[in-house]
Amino acid sequence: MDILVIGGTRYFGIYLVKELLTQGHNVTIATRGNVKDCYGDKVSRITFERTDADSVKKALSDRFFDVIYDKIAYCSNDVKYVLDVIKCNKYIMMSSTSVYEKHWNTKEDDFKPLEKKLIWCSRMDFPYDEIKRQAECALWQSYKNINAIAVRYPFVIGKDDYTKRLFFYVEHAIKGIPMHIDNIDYQMGFLRSDEAGKFMAFLADKCYLGPINGSSYGTISIREILNYVIERTGKKAVLSEDGERAPYNGEPEYSINTNEAEKLGYKFSDIKDWIYVLIDYYIESVIFK
Repeated sequence: MDILVIGGTRYFGIYLVKELLTQGHNVTIATRGNVKDCYGDKVSRITFERTDADSVKKALSDRFFDVIYDKIAYCSNDVKYVLDVIKCNKYIMMSSTSVYEKHWNTKEDDFKPLEKKLIWCSRMDFPYDEIKRQAECALWQSYKNINAIAVRYPFVIGKDDYTKRLFFYVEHAIKGIPMHIDNIDYQMGFLRSDEAGKFMAFLADKCYLGPINGSSYGTISIREILNYVIERTGKKAVLSEDGERAPYNGEPEYSINTNEAEKLGYKFSDIKDWIYVLIDYYIESVIFK
């Protein structure tokens, strides 16, 4: 298939593109052209400024792809700029579990974008969770004729995680830097970065339409993470209301239901099978830095 990946030059977008290439697809990546990619002559390239409607129109107008992966559709205008000018058999948008009021066993129908008022907005108009909701509202309300999937992930983490949010807890614990954590015992969901890319690629030829969750099986709390760091290093995490605010503060206790993905034949890993290996990597990164 001819596949367009909007984004795809960093983090789990790289795993997505590499998996699509492994599957034998013809892949084109669309970016601003500011970051050198690692694909050589294996992909074709389109350059545009994603937040500029005229730039998108000039680059994509009247083009056709079997599948479009939109890794960077953050708001309703992002969706509009692309789907107003390009044709495809399937559009797969990177959404987020931030669209939910998360809770235990969070399922796809816990957020219904057809029942929410659509607001055409730019990326800075609302907080992240609301602009992602509006991106889905635009997709499902204004482009009902397009075969579409919205992939909803929780926090994606890995050795290549540029946000360094999980790393924050490991580094602060080892260095004794005070942290303010408001949800230390809350169980939360995560997904490994390579799986995030591979699951999206898995969806390319699947007969599925609508939102779909992706997440590792199981959950973990920040206390469990810190206890492991303490056990491995002998250090003691310093918790203080005057400390630096931790990056996962404000998150509720929740789990993500992935039954829809499993029905399609995709089995996610168990979080306890890999997260401690990742934490070990972070520990070594701090100690031997």
